[in-house]
Amino acid sequence: MLDLTQVNMTISGLQQHYQAGDFTPAQLLEALLAANQQASQSNPIWTYLLSAAELQPYLDALAGKEPTSLPLYGVPFAIKDNIDLAGIPTTAACPDFAYTPAAHAAVVAQLLAAGAIPLGKTNLDQFATGLVGVRSPEPWGPCHNALNPEYIAGGSSSGSALAVALGLASFSLGTDTAGSGRVPAALNNIVGLKPSKGLLSTRGVVPACRSLDCVSIFALNNDDANRVFDCAAVFDPQDPYARPNRYENGPRYYQPQVGPLTVGVPAPEQLAFFDNQEARALFNAALDQLRQLGAELVPIDFTPFSQAALLLYEGPWVAERYLATRPLIEQSPQSLLPVIQQIISGGARPSALDCFRAQYQLQAFQQQSRAQLAAVDAIVTPTIGTIYTLEQIAADPIALNSNLGYYTNFMNLLDCAAVAVPTGRYDNGVGFGVTLFHQAGNDKRLLSLAAALHQAVDLPLGATPLTLQARAPATRVPRDYVDVVVCGAHLDGLPLNWQLRERGATRLQQTQSAPCYKLYALAGGPPYRPGMARVEDGGAAIAVEVWRLPLARFGSFVAEIPPPLGIGKVQLADGRWESGFICEPYGLDGAKDITELADWRRYQP
Repeated sequence: MLDLTQVNMTISGLQQHYQAGDFTPAQLLEALLAANQQASQSNPIWTYLLSAAELQPYLDALAGKEPTSLPLYGVPFAIKDNIDLAGIPTTAACPDFAYTPAAHAAVVAQLLAAGAIPLGKTNLDQFATGLVGVRSPEPWGPCHNALNPEYIAGGSSSGSALAVALGLASFSLGTDTAGSGRVPAALNNIVGLKPSKGLLSTRGVVPACRSLDCVSIFALNNDDANRVFDCAAVFDPQDPYARPNRYENGPRYYQPQVGPLTVGVPAPEQLAFFDNQEARALFNAALDQLRQLGAELVPIDFTPFSQAALLLYEGPWVAERYLATRPLIEQSPQSLLPVIQQIISGGARPSALDCFRAQYQLQAFQQQSRAQLAAVDAIVTPTIGTIYTLEQIAADPIALNSNLGYYTNFMNLLDCAAVAVPTGRYDNGVGFGVTLFHQAGNDKRLLSLAAALHQAVDLPLGATPLTLQARAPATRVPRDYVDVVVCGAHLDGLPLNWQLRERGATRLQQTQSAPCYKLYALAGGPPYRPGMARVEDGGAAIAVEVWRLPLARFGSFVAEIPPPLGIGKVQLADGRWESGFICEPYGLDGAKDITELADWRRYQP
């Protein structure tokens, strides 16, 4: 059986394995089924794990296809058990509620079409009501943190987060109405994307608050979250709350490199750490990392956000939870856990007067929050201000759960997008992270900033011992990028550099070529076309830059290069060869030799 310690479970890692022939999707699934069954003996991650026979149709769908033909070819994923997978029970962690859907949820169908393979349904706080991950009845029970089992995993998407953190799935789907796609991400050291409402269809998702519900994505890194988002964010005309993704939030706008940014931070007196000084120190360390990335940190007034957060459970929106469970809570209230029944029962009380009064309040908070957001590129907060053991939550389940929502409950009410990114660990091993957020439609900007921050803090991914850094090296190192040498108009700040940046390229270094090249200003065409040619004698070291370009976007970049230029191999001053701009010999006819300048920036046509 395949040794999972040799497997890179990121999406790009799996694609590299498949392309290299290290193993097949069937071999990976066989190993994952065994690992998941073993993990479930000590941590109730799954409410339903698909059998080998149930997985076979998904493997059959990949037959005859190349690994490069689908963006998620053979990538295993987990599904929160309030999202439909055809033929598999949906329970919402309530056995008396269970039903077996005939069709996939719309978002699941999109991922299956992209080549992903569902492993099963994951545990959750019952009816997605909670941020703790312990509100699940028998036969499942509470989940434990992936990094320290004495602590909560976070909810309500606890099982989905654990499957990714423990290396048992490459990504997972959760839902996020109050913070369920971010709190478990922080506690288990993974990335949690809460997309803009409506971009991922909620058709086929058990409602919590239908007007606020959002399908979320858990992944080991932001690159994976971004790739899943691109596959899943497809407009669904059958979802009344769906809205199309705007062009500037599309695939080409993700780039893990950031320039000067203004990032808002709640005023010190508005930050809540609930007497956890270690959390405060970890947050300050994350702010230092943002400064090192070039961000200017400015104080913002957090009042409209914190006040809006109170409306989610203290206002009339809890009536939506009552509507979603009404037949059960009225006819069979004992089917619900006591704490869930207590929370949802409050939804029967608000009146129409209460509803409109709260809407007026929310409208005011929306205006105030937009003013704060308009002044910055993003706002950063702790994802959660503290952590709790399972024992602490059992002793005070409602108040402590509320504390965990201080930085999360307002997000959908104020129509924001958010990314929770790991930035540190508590001394006891539990994860700590921050959340970056802005108005809806800024998913790609937030993912880009989160990726830069995640790379800067350089944390191990997920949980030990299955963290990628703790694993033995794979047979081949995954490489989903191309390093490109540029010498002319694609240099940083010059007229064609945008062709690299819009594809998510990042500059690695300024250097020189080996001392065996001539530099020419080509005849004809625009005045910004250089040509670099390797020669036996009379060459020089030419100033160049090396840019790292995502492999998936390399082809479109090459297609835009006009003749006589092209991409070949260029030798650098340190002796290594990289892909770079070369010029066909015929293109040098009539060209001006400017080798003595040794740098295109010095040439004035």
